[in-house]
Amino acid sequence: MLYWALVFFIISIIAGVLGFSGVAAASAAIAQVFFVLFLFIFILLLVAMAIATD
Repeated sequence: MLYWALVFFIISIIAGVLGFSGVAAASAAIAQVFFVLFLFIFILLLVAMAIATD
């Protein structure tokens, strides 16, 4: 999941440098969604591990 966030982040940077503002904005939005989703799953798994080890 974090891999895809980084991929879309790099696509948005390249598109922004080349002047494709629509593609850059869409890729940046997708990267943000993937990153937030990754963080949510990571925190959820940390809590689950903390509960399971008790």
